[in-house]
Amino acid sequence: MKRRTLVLAGAGAAAAAAGVAWRLRPGAGPEMAPTGFWDLRFERPEGGELALASLRGRPLLLNFWATWCAPCIKEMPDLDRFQQTYGSQGWQVVGLAIDGPTPVREFLKKLPVRFAIGLAGLDGTDLARQLGNEQGGLPFTVIFDREGRISGRKLGQTRWPELEAWAQAV
Repeated sequence: MKRRTLVLAGAGAAAAAAGVAWRLRPGAGPEMAPTGFWDLRFERPEGGELALASLRGRPLLLNFWATWCAPCIKEMPDLDRFQQTYGSQGWQVVGLAIDGPTPVREFLKKLPVRFAIGLAGLDGTDLARQLGNEQGGLPFTVIFDREGRISGRKLGQTRWPELEAWAQAV
């Protein structure tokens, strides 16, 4: 229960700091994903499994979200639009839900999306930290290039203009 309180507090801080973004440090090149990242597998809400290895070699927008996170929900239509617009150029959007399976399934019945969703549960916060989310807030987005390197990050709600800019930059 204490961990869930910390996650909720982090999400509140993220909501308060919506729009606070960061990229890689100036002068720093793209970073490699943590060891074992591409070996991860997640249960999918509709059944089956999402294997990150199947996405290697494509640009990837990885978004950490939760059903109880208002900025996460606000950005979902733009993420869906991004997948539809840039999927033909190789982009893949993946949403990792920091939530239980039942709330995610119920949420997706009300607001279906056309991008892959994986059920990361509360352990997803550890993965987000490994990928650079030091504050532990939501939503958190990481951009990977075709070589599997991290080329950008953002804590807070994404918006269509910055999503388009990322698509052009990678």
